[in-house]
Amino acid sequence: MVNNKIVSIVLPAYNAGKTLEQTYNEIPRDIVDHIILVDDHSNDNTVEIAQQLGIEYVISHDKNKGYGGNQKTCYNKALDTGSDIVVMLHPDYQYTPLLLHSMIYLIANDVYQVVFASRILGKGAIKGGMPVYKYIANRMLTFIQNIFLNNKLTEYHTGYRAYSADVLRNIPFNKCSDNFIFDNQIIAQITHKGYEIAEITCPTKYFKEASSINIKNSIIYGLGVLKVAKSFFEVLW
Repeated sequence: MVNNKIVSIVLPAYNAGKTLEQTYNEIPRDIVDHIILVDDHSNDNTVEIAQQLGIEYVISHDKNKGYGGNQKTCYNKALDTGSDIVVMLHPDYQYTPLLLHSMIYLIANDVYQVVFASRILGKGAIKGGMPVYKYIANRMLTFIQNIFLNNKLTEYHTGYRAYSADVLRNIPFNKCSDNFIFDNQIIAQITHKGYEIAEITCPTKYFKEASSINIKNSIIYGLGVLKVAKSFFEVLW
């Protein structure tokens, strides 16, 4: 708890058995009240490891609902627990939990209500092993999205985000896609409501066990991102 605000970390998991323990062990307990893991019908032992670690809330989908569907379960559960601050952290150890203090304190002290950890702010992406084609696509999509949504973000595609509960209650995130495009739809909703998004520099790690989508799905995702940006452009402008 920070400034009498309840903090929850949500872990949207899919086949995270090899990296979950390392991620979990670095989560700072001095400011975190609840840890919620939602397993999206993994093919490995993610749920068993989560239970062995003693994670407070372990929810297992009986069928794969997709990345967006997983986040919906995460946020709804966090709100049900009475959380004031909710941080989404991928349990694949691509993002370091050691940034949680910085992200949480910005919200707890009412500086911002939304904070993203950006792999692009600074030089961490390529240094951390981000494939060049993904880096180029990230920069191109972000440039277009900033124009359409009238933002100045360095990245729209990070999997490390902190929200005040008020933001989650005031945007219709449950109406977003169950797929990867969820992340960009929720940004558009946040922008539409007039919330500002803070960014902090985040080192990243790319390795075999870290989650990633293939080139085919990346193209589908990119086209979806442009569609979302275009639809909200017509509203915001």
